[in-house]
Amino acid sequence: MSHPQELIRNFSIIAHIDHGKTTLADRIMELTQALSEREKTDQFLDKMELERERGITIKSQAVRLSFRSRDGNTYQLNLIDTPGHVDFHYEVSRALAACEGALLVVDAAQGVEAQTLANVYVALDNDLEIIPCLNKIDLPVARPDEVKEEIEETIGLDAADALLVSAKTGEGVAETLEAIVERVPSPEGDRAAPLKALIFDSWYDSFKGVVVLIRVVEGRIAKGVKIRFMATDRVYECQETAVFAPHPKTVAALEAGEVGIIAASIKDISHARVGDTITDDDHRCAAALEGFKAVKPMVFAGLFPVDAGDYTDLKEALAKLTLNDASVTYEPETSSALGFGFRCGFLGLLHMEIIQERLEREHDLDLITTAPSVRYLVHLKDGAIEEVDNPAKIPDIGKFDHIEEPVIIATIHVPQEYVGPVVQLCEERRGMQKGITYGTSGRVQVAYEMPLAEVVFGFYDRLKTLSRGYASLDYDPAGYRKSDLIRLDVLVNGEKVDALSTVAHKDSAYHRGHELCVKMKEVIPRQMYDVAIQAAIGSRVVTRVNVRALRKDVTAKCYGGDITRKRKLLEKQKKGKKRMKALGAVELPQEAFLTVLKVD
Repeated sequence: MSHPQELIRNFSIIAHIDHGKTTLADRIMELTQALSEREKTDQFLDKMELERERGITIKSQAVRLSFRSRDGNTYQLNLIDTPGHVDFHYEVSRALAACEGALLVVDAAQGVEAQTLANVYVALDNDLEIIPCLNKIDLPVARPDEVKEEIEETIGLDAADALLVSAKTGEGVAETLEAIVERVPSPEGDRAAPLKALIFDSWYDSFKGVVVLIRVVEGRIAKGVKIRFMATDRVYECQETAVFAPHPKTVAALEAGEVGIIAASIKDISHARVGDTITDDDHRCAAALEGFKAVKPMVFAGLFPVDAGDYTDLKEALAKLTLNDASVTYEPETSSALGFGFRCGFLGLLHMEIIQERLEREHDLDLITTAPSVRYLVHLKDGAIEEVDNPAKIPDIGKFDHIEEPVIIATIHVPQEYVGPVVQLCEERRGMQKGITYGTSGRVQVAYEMPLAEVVFGFYDRLKTLSRGYASLDYDPAGYRKSDLIRLDVLVNGEKVDALSTVAHKDSAYHRGHELCVKMKEVIPRQMYDVAIQAAIGSRVVTRVNVRALRKDVTAKCYGGDITRKRKLLEKQKKGKKRMKALGAVELPQEAFLTVLKVD
């Protein structure tokens, strides 16, 4: 028998990275006795080893908890854990669409930060009941009263009855659960209506196929029902309905208002997209739920195996990984410098880093990653428009009319004393100021429209350095903008290295080329002959740096006598070096491809 709807509460926890969201979830599970003493681990909901190591949430999780309130009723609480990072923004928005309320966790020592704001706005768009909750109040540097003011001012929420919690010690957690029961509305939805359910996560299980995490909005779903995925138009038969409590537990059915998982022997994760609507194929609902969109990658990079023999292993590893994470795209690519590999698309820089690390760890691969790039729109002379995500494929100057590049609106939260350097950094990176808002507690919100390509290259690291780690960044895509861009090539001994090509703005191309050559000189090992490193725009070389040859002292055995004897030996050496240079190929180390990232 399903739980009565008025005793169900679906809520999510939203917070900036490191504000204690996962620790609070641990305490809530402890208080509701969801786990036995033996099963307890810190960061229980972060299942991936990588998530624990980095202290970030990568995948959404949902847990069903049973809580006996002071009013004598036993409530079913569905806690939907969401990633906090900007790269997983779409997944967060779908997870919040599956809830009626959200617990806004703010660090009482650090205050409101950029991603907190971004996620709060998504929650407000979905009309969620938001409960402010100040965490880490046991810290000596906690300043709850100031942070309450900050919440009221920057977000516009009434924080007078904000909860004071310490997830570490467990103080205030019981009051938090009572507040959820009191303030979060129970789900609405007709259990007799045709089935309508929202997918807010899916992953691949090697035994069951694709497992889908859903929130049932109307109707009910049970084993044997023929279900249709509305966006992808696929029909499967439901094989199992279950809930995480917090370990998977099979249930007879999931009814309106409930959150759970279903398995239907789905082989391909692209059939079960996050944000899609599931309905009963025999009794279909009138319209799909709103808000579905196909996730588009923003950042592209080439992945190549260090050992060419690992190509098939990399291909299999990527196929397995895309089963687990449908937002990664990949297609085969060849490079004259690196051989065979793949061009992969990611949601953002953190996403790219995580995928690369997972490939290397879980599949034991050694990879070379080329510098990340973005997708450009090249307008050709005949009026055609080409989408190019690899800088090496951009045509030479004169062969195209103009190029458009993707732009973003970046919101940076920073303490007042660091505003100057942050504004200067944004201006250097071709940003256009959209506004600066000063808060009472000395925090400033800076908004800039910037090219995504400038943010991809070390922007985040520079921002953290300039602000001593206090600045936090969030960004939203804002379409395309026409720009004066050209392709910058790198030549080593006259050979073009396609994996090192980058797209640069006309004004900064010379400077960037020079910097790149100087940095490359440091990482390319010395050969038996001179190696010339050049940066070129089209056929025009803009800068050149030489790596000096290693030389044996061939005149050491000549002492005294005529100078011609020495000259003869040196001439002989010179001819040998010339012959070597004609035949020799320079092996580029992995660091050479990373130098592109380190150019400011």
